[in-house]
Amino acid sequence: MKIEVTLVNSFTAEGNGGNPAGVVFNADNLSDAQKLKIAQAVGYSETAFVSSDDKADYEVTFFTTTEEVEFCGHATLATFSTMYQTGMITAGSYVQRTKAGMLSVTVEPNGKVIMEQQLPKNLGSFSYPQISNIIGIDSKILESTKLPIEVISTGLSDVMIPVPNGYLDVILPNDEVIANFCKEHSVVGFHVFELCAPVSRFTASCRNFAPLLGISEESATGSASGALACYLTEHLNLGGDYIFEQGRAMNCTSIITASVEVSNSTIINVNVGGFVSNIGTVYISI
Repeated sequence: MKIEVTLVNSFTAEGNGGNPAGVVFNADNLSDAQKLKIAQAVGYSETAFVSSDDKADYEVTFFTTTEEVEFCGHATLATFSTMYQTGMITAGSYVQRTKAGMLSVTVEPNGKVIMEQQLPKNLGSFSYPQISNIIGIDSKILESTKLPIEVISTGLSDVMIPVPNGYLDVILPNDEVIANFCKEHSVVGFHVFELCAPVSRFTASCRNFAPLLGISEESATGSASGALACYLTEHLNLGGDYIFEQGRAMNCTSIITASVEVSNSTIINVNVGGFVSNIGTVYISI
């Protein structure tokens, strides 16, 4: 049996860059083992599988090359943008069932996809010395940001790691060390960021490392971007709208927008959005 997989770059910057994802439609009869095999054959960080659902508009499951994950932002973007571009859906709002819950997705007439994420969960923190040796930046330098290192989840648990301006691109990640740390502490990966100057169009530049899931570095991470937006809303007075740049160190710059709604000092809504570009189609034999 041959399975058609649509290949899409998500969170592109004017059609360039982005993070590739695979999308498989009509996946109702595929087993988890078959989905994993397809994701491995595609070889991207995540592949989305779309099935029918009796309550939501669609059920979407996400597989890396090593395992299933509860949610994936850039693969969600790829899924709904592809459906819009191929005429399967029109502009409007939809609900997807994911392992992270029932989440709304809005497709704007210009093709931008905006997806709801889980409300943030603060799952703990780490000291500067705990992280400094892993990313190769002195703990005093990390401490100079005056921002904490925290685990935030809006679907997946990522470690938010602030670094001073100029230090982001010089990080040389050690996949084995990061993977062992993430496994020990039950987190998905490291989301390292540096704040941009007020005159910049970007709020922050980011890098994401998730080798535990087979992802050495990712050029655009939707779930972690929602978590970062919540983190910045909590610790800095930057307003509720954010634009993040990611993938620069990979020569694959991506742009991710995020918005956070607050009521009575409590975050009540988190959304992440962006644009995509189509790569093509492959067929995988299973």
